Amino acid sequence: MKKLFLLLFAAGLALPVVAQPADDLLAAAVDREQQRINTERVALEAKFDAEEALCYKKFFVNSCLNDIKPQRREAMTELRQREVALGDQKRKLQAVGQIRKTEEKSSLEVQQQAAERRAKALQDTQQRQERSEKKADERIDIKQNESINAAEAASKAKGSAERAQTRAEKKAAVADEVVKYNEKQQEVMERKASREKQQREQTKPPAKPLPAPQ
Repeated sequence: MKKLFLLLFAAGLALPVVAQPADDLLAAAVDREQQRINTERVALEAKFDAEEALCYKKFFVNSCLNDIKPQRREAMTELRQREVALGDQKRKLQAVGQIRKTEEKSSLEVQQQAAERRAKALQDTQQRQERSEKKADERIDIKQNESINAAEAASKAKGSAERAQTRAEKKAAVADEVVKYNEKQQEVMERKASREKQQREQTKPPAKPLPAPQ
């Protein structure tokens, strides 16, 4: 795309009469870019749909979905910004086409001036496109860093939760062992008390006989 802008700039200054083929080339390039955006959008939607489907197989479903939503929104926003830039280019092309029609009825000097305006318009469009792409790259870098930080935080939180669960399970196991030990001790004491009672009953002296009747 950048080479095409430079080609149009040189052609507009040197030979204004070739503006029509150059405009057609740029229009074709814009259409191809729109097709690429459409293809990327379909691919991204399929990618995020697949990732969301995987979230439902994980334990932390909502957390997984919340991680994907901003990524989808960011990707779709970037594509929309590219489409907006393309729309601006299309409008510039229409303006250039109108100017070209006017030039055909004017003098060579007017045509030269119009060619310079076309070159300036195309250069401005190129610069805006480059700035837009640079900002998109910066946002992608920021998003990647945020994703990495979020993944690390999630991993730490998961590890902490697992350790807490392990401690709770161990504590519950110890409490269960204490209860079982106390129950066994109670059974031992009850059996001991029962044996002592039986021994006392067996060693108890016989009762004295009743006196004989008079």
